[in-house]
Amino acid sequence: MREQIENYSLPKGWIWVSLSDVVLNPKVDLVDGPFGSNLKSDDYTSEGIPVFRIQNIKAGYFLDKNIQYISAEKALELERHSFKQGDVIITKLGEPLGLACKVPAKYSSGVIVADLIRLRPSNIIDVDYLVSVINSKVVQNQFKKITKGTTRARVNLTLVRDIRIPLAPLNEQILIAQKIAHFSNEIEKNENILNRTERNLTIYWQSILKEAFNGKLTEKWRNNKNLAPINELLNNIGHKKISRYNKELENWKNDVKEWAGKNKAGKKPKKPSTLVESQILNKELEFNLPAIPQTWKWIRNNDLLYYLTSGSRDWKKFYSSEGAYFIRTQDIKTNFLELENAAFVNLPEDTEGKRSLVEKGDLLMTITGANVGKIAFIEHNIPESYVSQSVALLKLVDKNFSPFLHLYFQSFVYGGKLIEDLVYGVGRPVLSLENIRDVPVPLCQLEEQNEIVAIIKEQAIEIKKIKYLTSKCLFQYAVLRQSLLQKAFEGNLTEQNENDNSASELVKELQNKRKEHLEKLNKQIKPIKKKASKMGKENTIEEILKSSDKPLNAKEVWQLSKHKNNIEDFYKELKVIQEKVKVITKGTDSLLTLIK
Repeated sequence: MREQIENYSLPKGWIWVSLSDVVLNPKVDLVDGPFGSNLKSDDYTSEGIPVFRIQNIKAGYFLDKNIQYISAEKALELERHSFKQGDVIITKLGEPLGLACKVPAKYSSGVIVADLIRLRPSNIIDVDYLVSVINSKVVQNQFKKITKGTTRARVNLTLVRDIRIPLAPLNEQILIAQKIAHFSNEIEKNENILNRTERNLTIYWQSILKEAFNGKLTEKWRNNKNLAPINELLNNIGHKKISRYNKELENWKNDVKEWAGKNKAGKKPKKPSTLVESQILNKELEFNLPAIPQTWKWIRNNDLLYYLTSGSRDWKKFYSSEGAYFIRTQDIKTNFLELENAAFVNLPEDTEGKRSLVEKGDLLMTITGANVGKIAFIEHNIPESYVSQSVALLKLVDKNFSPFLHLYFQSFVYGGKLIEDLVYGVGRPVLSLENIRDVPVPLCQLEEQNEIVAIIKEQAIEIKKIKYLTSKCLFQYAVLRQSLLQKAFEGNLTEQNENDNSASELVKELQNKRKEHLEKLNKQIKPIKKKASKMGKENTIEEILKSSDKPLNAKEVWQLSKHKNNIEDFYKELKVIQEKVKVITKGTDSLLTLIK
């Protein structure tokens, strides 16, 4: 760890300490969550004791969403992994990991999952100061150093205990935490404005798409045009589709003759797939579809498609460090294709999967996973590329229609909504090829399609400019946050007071307390066994503790009490007499005794 902190020069009175040095008992006060099988999804309830999960812990704040709960009985079983107010929660899994926040005041107690660490600081360190230190670059760099794994980055608790932090005198810690909070609040106000701007841009984008497909965007333009009847365009598309198929069929017959003339060497040429006939939209379905202009017509998507397929299965054997691009769901971002992290495949010449070759003018749609329904348009020539089995390849009869459809399927009111309604499956959403064929799409003359695309492109350019500026500002604020933290932990954010106790004196004080604490634990006699003969079946917690001259294990008290069949009532009584009861932590156990 030392090479991670060598560039930091600490002010007078500060020292480097490990996270273990700021807790009373490292084995009890710095712990991770329970082993996976000890806390399963089946244990979750609709109410009870809250469970903090990795998605709730952010850098410096708690995201209070989708909180799960467990029964009080289960919480007692997982007591070693519990938290309370004043504790700090740290992520030990994910990207990035090592994020820390304090337990919010709303939650007095609860339990953490296996992917988290609970740190219970002693009184030598301010909680807010500690949270800021952990989220600073000096500690985050150490987390990166001890991180293992690529697909699921994680850290080992033993190594986390050794992470080094700069410890300031206590009064200075409090001042630093206050300064950081003040500046962070100002930064957060500006970040909120920028985030709101980004959300408004998304709303604006969707409003443009709605105006495009309800016809209002080109209403004036359309009224000044004498457009041909839409059925003529639809018939023309149908003729093109049949003509193209007949040509492919004739080419196949010639290929078969040539193959036969070569003594049938190699594979027999595959016959073109029969054209899939489109179903006519029934009146009831059309009535419930969103509004479109009278000069437009609702049709099935299949009417515009010449070819629809998804990638072949089991292509992992063809994975390579170079070759053709292999497009997966993660390569289709928010409705555009990004090949930066795409996989490569090296295919044999006779691979049947080459039917999924991607070309200019094609549309790609994700059909499985959380990203299902996202669509990309191949606007320019693309290197040799194929789609995976989780991506649908849409080849249109007339590729001039592709830009229009690409925008249509992005609309939350029109195409995007209709696709979303066809998705099935809970754990792993799926969209079938038949769904894509059958989804209704509006057809208007190509001239009007081009006008719509041109108008939206102009708006998209302006939106992109604003998004770039907001993203740039958000990045600068993130840099400013780290700069603020670095300045703070180099002692340049507050003035020092020579009369303050130095950090080393704080650590010595804690070490003495720790020694006393551990000696007391070692002197304690193990809890007595059940004394059912001396105790009746209806004993209260107070009565049980009075009858024993030694501390009793919390679980043992519960089982001896009248509440042995109801853990909630046990906790209720314990809360009533909490001022009379002293809790002693010994290893992983909690012992109860009356205060004398």
